Amino acid sequence: MSLPRPRQLLLVSLLAGGLTMALKTLAWYLTGSVGFLSDAMESLVNVAGAGFALWMVTIASRPADKGHPFGHSKAEYFSAAFEGGMIFIAALAIFITAAERLLNPQPIAALGFGTLLTVLASVINLGVGLLLIRGGKAYQSPALEGDGKHLLTDVWTTAGVVIGVGLAAFSGLHWLDALVAMLVALHILREGSLILAKAVNGLMDQALPEAQVQQLTARLAELSASARAAYTNDTQALAADQLCFLRLRTRAAATQAFAQADLQVPGNWTVTQAHQLADSAEQQAATLGIQLTLHIEPAAPAQPNPAS
Repeated sequence: MSLPRPRQLLLVSLLAGGLTMALKTLAWYLTGSVGFLSDAMESLVNVAGAGFALWMVTIASRPADKGHPFGHSKAEYFSAAFEGGMIFIAALAIFITAAERLLNPQPIAALGFGTLLTVLASVINLGVGLLLIRGGKAYQSPALEGDGKHLLTDVWTTAGVVIGVGLAAFSGLHWLDALVAMLVALHILREGSLILAKAVNGLMDQALPEAQVQQLTARLAELSASARAAYTNDTQALAADQLCFLRLRTRAAATQAFAQADLQVPGNWTVTQAHQLADSAEQQAATLGIQLTLHIEPAAPAQPNPAS
């Protein structure tokens, strides 16, 4: 079954986020648990993050223009940075609320129904999170993958909240409720740091994954070997360093992949010959989803063998 497009996946995430936030907020209202409140506040971050990610993916999908000749794909990294920032704000709010409740513990009411609502919300997050991660890998989208990983983190957070709130209710140690909320805040702070780090790395033009670079290198090596084999010369065979691809450099820009290399050809080749080989290389790279740019250089004349 084919995956929906990135914008459709983020719309699903946005709708699911709104539903889970409503369920968790109702759970907090019914129980009065600050642990459930912290879980509801993280869901608010999910909704804000999904909405901002949808906006950034819409911008990223715009074609290249005069002001952005390489496209707008890096807009997706702003989504990750925004979501990381929202997490920090939510964690601060949770800490403040939990500190007040720690000083003034209160009993938890209607735990059963409130827990049921929270678990239902968590199941929704689990399904949508797995779908987003799958879509993120398929479309090479940091916005989708980041949103999906955040939802899965939310699932584990909810599990911890349910256990902690249950212990607080059944043991009568109501301060455990506030402690659980503080642990949730620390947990999502860590998640926010990871999301921000990934956004910063993306904006710094990281190289393509090693597996993708190796694929491209192998394709270029095959192409140059084939071109050397097809080349005929009355005096001597063409040496490997007379026709080859050199100094390969790659960079990732969200869903787009770029590469640059030097194409070294015999000095007596015509522009047409060099251009045909460069076109073939660029087409091979395109099958791997990489936009390859080549700089053509003449090779130094082959040195005669002194022993001949």
